[in-house]
Amino acid sequence: MDALTVVSALVALSGAATTAVLGYWTQRRLRLIELRNLMDSYGASLAWAAYDLQARLYNVLYGHEVDLSPGPSRGFMTSFHLQGTPEEREYVRHSTVFVLAEYLGWVEILRRDIQFLDLGQSRANQRAVTVISSIGTVLNRTSATDDNTLRLWRAEQRAIGELMVHPEGEPGRRRCLGYAEFCEKLACEEVYRRWFAPLLADVDRLAGNTGPAVPRLAELQGKLIALIDVLDPKAQRFPQFREVARAARSVRRAG
Repeated sequence: MDALTVVSALVALSGAATTAVLGYWTQRRLRLIELRNLMDSYGASLAWAAYDLQARLYNVLYGHEVDLSPGPSRGFMTSFHLQGTPEEREYVRHSTVFVLAEYLGWVEILRRDIQFLDLGQSRANQRAVTVISSIGTVLNRTSATDDNTLRLWRAEQRAIGELMVHPEGEPGRRRCLGYAEFCEKLACEEVYRRWFAPLLADVDRLAGNTGPAVPRLAELQGKLIALIDVLDPKAQRFPQFREVARAARSVRRAG
């Protein structure tokens, strides 16, 4: 084999290696872009679900303060659950459980479709995972002295989330059940009644006596606001509620 043949072979081999390396990094970069796009899309939906859940918790907590204040005004749970029409009572029960379940559904979707380790260099993603984990801890926590209303073990959190993932979704395009779909399944499917009956009973208990649950629900609301801060750092989706929610939390802590 002459020198020219050897050089040609080396050049060809080097070119093939370079092409393979460039192809690998190109595919890896495209995969990271795809995952980040998924995180942006799913993260927006998770932020909305977190917002809806914290808003309901705010209504419950602020309503409890109204109930304790002198005067004829009554808070959310008293007005629409204890003293409301049958339709209002059922709405409070179903919608409160729904916003909790929808949040867990979007957490489950992220867990299925996004490999967090592949996004490990994203500090925002790392913070999101940390806060999501802390929310799970608050929901999971059991205490002999604190109220355990709306407590869910971690496996139960996963199960509720699984039930909320729409069956027609596919990787990258998943979604949660809507409220109407959720209510229909709750009315017609035994598996939904079995999993959600304890949460509906918790809402009834919460309406009857909110006080013992206040510390835990207030902590949960604060964690949800922290998650929204991570997912919506520039306050583009929720520009107004933050100061109101934080002010209410400050008053509650001071009291």
